[in-house]
Order: sequence, then C-alpha cells, then structure tokens
Amino acid sequence: MEFLSRTERMISKEDIDKINNKSVIVFGLGGVGGSCVEALVRAGIGEIGIVDGDEYEITNVNRQAFATTKTLGMRKVDACEERLLEINPNLKIKKYDLFVSGENIRDIDFESYDYVVDAIDTITSKLLIIKEACDRNIKIISAMGAGNRLDPTKFQIIDIEKTKNDPVARIMRKKLKDMGIKKLKVVCSNELPIKTGDRTPGSISFVPPVCGMVLASQVIRDILRS
Repeated sequence: MEFLSRTERMISKEDIDKINNKSVIVFGLGGVGGSCVEALVRAGIGEIGIVDGDEYEITNVNRQAFATTKTLGMRKVDACEERLLEINPNLKIKKYDLFVSGENIRDIDFESYDYVVDAIDTITSKLLIIKEACDRNIKIISAMGAGNRLDPTKFQIIDIEKTKNDPVARIMRKKLKDMGIKKLKVVCSNELPIKTGDRTPGSISFVPPVCGMVLASQVIRDILRS
C-alpha cells in the first residue's frame, strides 16, 4: 500500500503485511474511539469493525474526530465508514449501529476479530465487552476515563490493578474481580480529574483523542510482537 511508504521506513514490509492481515473491532466512536480507529486504519489495519448506536451532535465537535458541521445528525458508524474509506478505499468495514447491551452482545461477531478495543463510557457495556473478549481469548484493551482532564501526557498503558486517580477504573476493578477477571490492559490517566459538580464530564480537544492514539499504538505494537 503506497500510503504506508513512510511507515515502511521504520518497520519491514513483512510487518506491514502482518498489520494489514489483522482485524480489529472498536467499540465507541467518540473522542477516544474515533481517533483510535482512524489511527489504526492509517497504520494499515485491513479489516475494522465499528460499533456505536449514536449520531453526531454539536457538543461532539470539540473533540471527536468525525464530528464536523457536515456530519451533524449522521449516524456515527456511517460518518466513520465514509471517512475511513477516504483514507483506504480497500478497507473492509463491518458496521454495528447499536449500543451494547446484554440483549445484543451476541449479535456481534467477536470471533472474526484479532483484537478488541473498548472505547465506550458505559460501565455495564464495558463489562459485557470485556467478558466476551476474555471468554473467547481475544486480546482486548480498554480505555478508562478521559473526561475532566487537561494533561494528555498523563495517559499510560497499565494493568487495571495498578491504576490510580480514576473513578471509572476504581469501579471497574471491583466489578471485574467479582466476575473473576483479574487482569486487563487499560489506558488510564493518573491526572486527578477536575471536579465540576456536573454528572456529565467536561472535555477538551487534546485529551480524549490522545487516549485513542495510545490505544491504537498498543494494538499495533502487540500485533507486531505476535
């Protein structure tokens, strides 16, 4: 693939072929997941699954890769598909226009993917995704909280047992233990979140996308090591 010529200056053609032959499913196409899936496609992943049951609205524009004045009102999976095919017309895409729940989790073909990326906000849905991936022995990485933070340099890749300063990770740790899941690779910020007094977290342009980029980086490096 000609658009990967700069990438080939760092890694071999065989490595690029390895990346191209892998399939990744990304849950959530918001500030974290949108940047993650675009980075994966620009890195050469040949097959992508995208999962989101929402549409783009004006409050998404400050941080979400596919949210523009053009895509307002579009289904997120449709706007994402359009953008990704502009990057790589040969990309294979499977769209799931849904919010993950206990009723529809089995409608998602986990077995056809080599790697799962969890970039959604809802804890109950995150737990369903993680359990499915673990039960099927599919590699997974999960994003913890990216809201109410201003320092993107504080993100790290870590096991969930070692996270700190993250309310989402704190809840997830306990619930995963109750489910018998003891290890989970996550991207987590150790920055103390800003207290806003609002249940809806605040966000800014340069924090959630960095979390997504870190997720993509780990996926690609894991693929190269496999």
